[in-house]
Order: sequence, then C-alpha cells, then structure tokens
Amino acid sequence: MVLWRHGRTAWNATGRLQGQADIPLDDFGRQQVGPAATALATAFPGAPIIASDLTRAWESAQVLGRASGITPIVEPRLRERSFGKWEGLARDEIASQWPELFSAWQHGSDTITRPPEGESRGEVGRRVAEAIREHAALVPSDEILLVVSHGAAITAAITALIGEDPDTWRGITGLDNANWSVLVPASHDDNGWRLTGHNLGATPLRLVDIFGA
Repeated sequence: MVLWRHGRTAWNATGRLQGQADIPLDDFGRQQVGPAATALATAFPGAPIIASDLTRAWESAQVLGRASGITPIVEPRLRERSFGKWEGLARDEIASQWPELFSAWQHGSDTITRPPEGESRGEVGRRVAEAIREHAALVPSDEILLVVSHGAAITAAITALIGEDPDTWRGITGLDNANWSVLVPASHDDNGWRLTGHNLGATPLRLVDIFGA
C-alpha cells in the first residue's frame, strides 16, 4: 500500500496545527500534488484510492483520481489527529498557554498527556490503521491500495501497522507535504506490514526500487 500526505495548506506554511480543522490546499499545495499524483498514477495504474474527507486530502485525492482514472472512496476514519483546543495555533502560542503540557507533548509523553479535548497519538494510529486494514483486505494480494491522508495520522498508523505502539514508539519521521510511504505485507505475519519506503517524493518510481527484483 501507499500512504500519501496531502499538499501544503496556508496553515502548513505558517506552522499552525490543523488537526481536523478543514483547511484547503493553498496555491503551492495544488502545484505540489500534480507531479506527485502523476508519479503515483504512473507507478500504480488502476490502484483503488481511499481518502480522508477533509478538504485538503480529498482535493489531493481528486487530482490523483483524475491522473489514474480511478474514483476515490471517502473514508472519514483517515482524518488527521484531533488536536482539540490547539488547532489553529502556532507552536509558540501553544507553549505560552499550556507550557507544561506542551513540553510533555513535545517530548513524546502521549501516554500521560494529550492536546486538550484532542486525541492521543495511539488513538489516531489505531483509528487510521483499522480503516486501512479493512480496505486493504478487499484488495487482491498482488495489487496496491493508495491511501490519501495526513502527516500525523499516517505516521501514527504506520507505527501501528508495523506492530509498534503509537503511544510510545517514535522511530518514524514525519512526512513532507505531498510525499508518501510504501508498506508491504510481512511474509511471516498474516496481519502485519513492513515499511519499505518513507517520505518519498515526486521522482520517477520503479517497482523494482520499492519491492525488489
């Protein structure tokens, strides 16, 4: 499967947490998704597409769908992590209003803290991973599923899909806008996945580079 992050938004550009606030792509983000969609559609022709219903992801999915000739399927469980009261705020604003909580969050202490009225990393990871597993089960084993979602949601879901705990494990970096990750089924585990590519950009893709000879 391929997990693709949406293009840039104005809030991405200014460093504001978006969470589940429905922010559209900005002009630069629309420019980003075109080459990425072409690369993915070329590498994985005919692959089914599922996408978050938030505008920035759904708009990105529509571009991918036009490039590949596939109609995306909306999946609300692929929404970004909820950041509750922090949504719309820059990090310095959050730090000034919730200094202790923000410091703990920055250091990965999601087991004991979370954004006020928001989700923990584990909650979003399990939510998104559950949706992905259900849709992946409907795809033949020799075919690809394209998933269009959000940065925090994707990295937390990858963590869950490879068998780690999203609440405590921090072994995966974030995704840049319009970049993607690739996972393949683990040969020794019917329900497991392995990460074979991460934070890949719109450069020519060859299946041999991703899956091996």
